[in-house]
Amino acid sequence: MRFFRRILQVTALAALVTAAPSLHPRSLTPPAAPAPFSGQLSVMTYNIHGVPWPVAWGRPADFDRMAATLRSLRTQGRNPHVVLLQEAFTSEAQAMGRAAGYRYIANGADQDASSGLRPSSADLRFAEQDSWLHGEGVGKYVGSGLQILSDYPIVDVRRMVFPAFACAGFDCLANKGALLARIRLPGQADPVDVVTTHLNSRRASRVADERSNHAFTAELVDLGAFIRNNHDPRNALIVAGDFNAGQTPQRRADLIEQATRNWAPGARVDNAYDAAQASGIALTADGLSSRQRGRDWEFFAPGRTMGMTLHGITVPFGHDRSGVMLSDHIGYSGIFDIGRST
Repeated sequence: MRFFRRILQVTALAALVTAAPSLHPRSLTPPAAPAPFSGQLSVMTYNIHGVPWPVAWGRPADFDRMAATLRSLRTQGRNPHVVLLQEAFTSEAQAMGRAAGYRYIANGADQDASSGLRPSSADLRFAEQDSWLHGEGVGKYVGSGLQILSDYPIVDVRRMVFPAFACAGFDCLANKGALLARIRLPGQADPVDVVTTHLNSRRASRVADERSNHAFTAELVDLGAFIRNNHDPRNALIVAGDFNAGQTPQRRADLIEQATRNWAPGARVDNAYDAAQASGIALTADGLSSRQRGRDWEFFAPGRTMGMTLHGITVPFGHDRSGVMLSDHIGYSGIFDIGRST
């Protein structure tokens, strides 16, 4: 057993070491000058599929295309002000934000970070069923894969990882968690708190639903505690990422309940897609597809002193004219009107 576990460790490590160096020189553009703030804040969430070789290949070229798209949008004054990334595991993936001209960048926890949470007896029983053949109990080989890019100053950063005893399947190889950045908007008295996260998958974890759903539920609880402990209620709040709720009714219900009841007590927490429907905001075909798929969510809530309402939704990264996407997820932006809370 120990021999085969060691083989799996060495194989995974070799793959990551091979993937770490840049495959070609990257010409980085200087960070853009601070953008003026018009009262509208655009925040994009995007799982960029930045997993290392041999799980995926040819990704550096796609990251270059992503950066080029964001630079093009910047020249038109239409780039997202803030970008929340998931699966930015490799050095090439993590370099995309600087190449796109973002001045401020916050990185999530690395593979060595730990949660510090103590397991309950139920957690220990769950961990006892680890399957190293499915990536459980063999350690973390990549970090959280989380990154926040911003045109505006990031004045504080908080990080967390989910406990190693609360993951399931191949998701355990990544040190998934959450990343909060407090962003100062020009001319605004208070900042906005922005969180990106990535929760345990279901089928992609390659374990039974009972096991992956247990991890998902545990991570939701830990995420809620992280947000409550680190979000300043005076500030508006945006929480977005790959929640992996999918089309599973129970996962969706649990996510909505946690978000609306526990993330910002006393404030109304909504999600961009539902708010768009309620307001009669039309979605593109890619937006409709993303909403139906139910993996990528963007929640928002006003602060005690900062109002926040959805103005629109755009999709900077969907299908191109030939039907091809640069990732296996759609990248979409919520556009929010920001002002004094009334």
